[in-house]
Amino acid sequence: MNITHIEHIGIAVENLEEAKKYYQEILGLECYAEEEIPDQKVKTAFFKVGQTKIELLEPTSSDSPVAKFINKKGQGIHHIAFANPDTDEALKEVENKGIKLIDKKSRKGAENLNIGFLHPKFTFGVLTEFCS
Repeated sequence: MNITHIEHIGIAVENLEEAKKYYQEILGLECYAEEEIPDQKVKTAFFKVGQTKIELLEPTSSDSPVAKFINKKGQGIHHIAFANPDTDEALKEVENKGIKLIDKKSRKGAENLNIGFLHPKFTFGVLTEFCS
């Protein structure tokens, strides 16, 4: 596997507009993209810090994975995403090493990336995403 960098850190928020104000007005970062991903039931906003992105995630439905996360753990860091050349290959490689997957194959995510998640029970409690 060839992880090249941290692609982004996902942060679950209850209100995207309020959270964006903090990142823009307090931290001085610029929101460069917003997107709704209907099949994941989230709205996103992206900020860039060096090569790494911050992805804010607001649930669009009470049954979305992000809404369930917020209800259980509150707002905060939801996942870390690692960039690699081939998400499907990376998923197969970690599965062969005994890591349980949420996604057996990659799917389309925000910014048209191929994404796949590893189960946090096998990654020391950190929801881990691969992106390519």
